[in-house]
Amino acid sequence: MDNRQLDVVEVLLTGICYDRNPELDENDLPPKVRTALWSGDGVGRPPKPDAEALSAATGIEDPWAEISGLMFTDRDSFSETISVTDEEMLEDWFLERADEARLQANPTLAYEYQDHEDFDLDYEAAKEGNRPVHADPQYIDAQLDSYFDEDDEEMLDLVEVRAPAEIEITLEDLVLTKDQSTEVRKVAKAIEHRDYLAEIGLREIGKLLFVGPPGTGKTSVARGLAHQLDLPFVEVKLSMITSQYLGETAKNVEKVFEVAKRLSPCILFIDEFDFVAKTRTSDEHAAIKRAVNTLLKSIDEVSLIRDDVLLIGATNHPDELDAAAWRRFDEILHFPRPDESMRHGILDLVTADIDIEDFDPAEIAAATDGLTGSDLRLVLREAVLSALVSDRTTLTQEDLLDAVEEFEERDHMRNLETIEEALDAEGEHDHDHTPMP
Repeated sequence: MDNRQLDVVEVLLTGICYDRNPELDENDLPPKVRTALWSGDGVGRPPKPDAEALSAATGIEDPWAEISGLMFTDRDSFSETISVTDEEMLEDWFLERADEARLQANPTLAYEYQDHEDFDLDYEAAKEGNRPVHADPQYIDAQLDSYFDEDDEEMLDLVEVRAPAEIEITLEDLVLTKDQSTEVRKVAKAIEHRDYLAEIGLREIGKLLFVGPPGTGKTSVARGLAHQLDLPFVEVKLSMITSQYLGETAKNVEKVFEVAKRLSPCILFIDEFDFVAKTRTSDEHAAIKRAVNTLLKSIDEVSLIRDDVLLIGATNHPDELDAAAWRRFDEILHFPRPDESMRHGILDLVTADIDIEDFDPAEIAAATDGLTGSDLRLVLREAVLSALVSDRTTLTQEDLLDAVEEFEERDHMRNLETIEEALDAEGEHDHDHTPMP
């Protein structure tokens, strides 16, 4: 049986069954079908697939060529819309050829044929395994378009919104500590059972603070969590509220939370959270202080249980946070520099697709004390580029050890420059306060 032909007919039949059952919504459509048939703010009834949509849904360049010989299909040569001339014939043809696994993977078809004598289908299980509509880029774009107008363009510079399908990193790509792995499981369970948590009155949950040096994976874990849980990822860097282009900053901060609530369920990731403390203790403009106070109030008011928003803050400088900032979070998750065992695990992951002669990750891990996961990726990058200069795509252990040495030399020089800059600044400060004779 030609699966390509079956794939195209499945999309046509899915559209028919979706139109036939108004109780179904976009969450019942397989993601590829839903994305291909999306128009405006949803999938219309009846769906009207053209060749381009069928191609997007199936990955087949010329879908009409696959089904043009079937008696129950037709095409409008002007609009390229592909239609079904006999639905009953199409259904019979498809059900004679499709196996149970194919139908079970499609919630719309699992619903339509759950009582069919030839199949043992579970609609609820099919829907449970289907990526939800709020994870689709098209859904997120439609929500943003409906919420913002031209006057809000500057506001959109404040946030970066990613659909789970657009997030490439997964939790499997990361080496986590035991505490991090435990907290990720807790978060997943809290989201899964948030109705139960609401019933028992446990509402103050779902506000996490990630604490650790740069390069230790705070942003990566937050994004990986969004990917795993199929949640839109709304990211804001707090330093951007000082931008001269943002206008009324306090209102814009409020809008960040409105964006998250509108895209819920989602993850709202607030980076550079130490900026709160810097602003609260500085002589910054009153408008900026109002924005920070608005932020703290908004954090108090947002809830995973009520609003379906998981809030994650991140800071490289926990020592700069005061009690008012700390108490906003119900869980503090530390991101330390990886120990030797973790560095070994990171090296195993990042070198998985690279050919390395006599590779000994334990030796590299032992030689990279103090380096973060981000640093180790830079070491690998340097080793790969050095090998390419020698026209080699196979690395050696020596390439990696040389790259470690070069990285440490550059890092040492960078630290010297930082120290010199600090000393120069201190000297200028002393000079400014030298008393006049």
